[in-house]
Amino acid sequence: MFRAIVRPDLELRILEERHAPDVFSLVDHDRAYLRQWLTWVDTTKAEADTLAFIRESLHKFSSGDAITAGIWHHNRLAGVIGTVNYARHWRKVEIGYWIAEASQGNGLVTDSCRALVTHLFTELDLNRVEIHCAVSNSKSAAVPRRLGFQLEGTLREANFAAGRFHDVCVFGMLKRDWHA
Repeated sequence: MFRAIVRPDLELRILEERHAPDVFSLVDHDRAYLRQWLTWVDTTKAEADTLAFIRESLHKFSSGDAITAGIWHHNRLAGVIGTVNYARHWRKVEIGYWIAEASQGNGLVTDSCRALVTHLFTELDLNRVEIHCAVSNSKSAAVPRRLGFQLEGTLREANFAAGRFHDVCVFGMLKRDWHA
């Protein structure tokens, strides 16, 4: 199983079925905040939806197609981070993340991303990692900037959430630049 101790008060742990109540509760509590940018929030209506997501994530993890981990701060779930759109043949992947509104401002996402990107480049030998986020989500866009990702472009109206289209920033990092 994937587990990374990021710092003494922060670790990443692969999501397991037993985490479904905690994940759903966090999403449900911050539903209005999260749905501004995350389309899946509106389709996560019950704990069973979260359980199905975790089961699918575990299947993808076991086949080497994705990592989906909880962000645990002081041993309490604060959010989720993981990989999406893994292109094995091209040795690239995209990272997605979300954090509870009350847990923001502590560097949790930045430090979690740093740990995951390092794992992806060193353990999985990927060449490229991308982070996509809505242009209007300045807090999310600050994460790749802090980590030295390059803003490579903007995809016009590439995401639809909360009843409207959002332009999406595409940030990229290459293995050679990460290790430099």
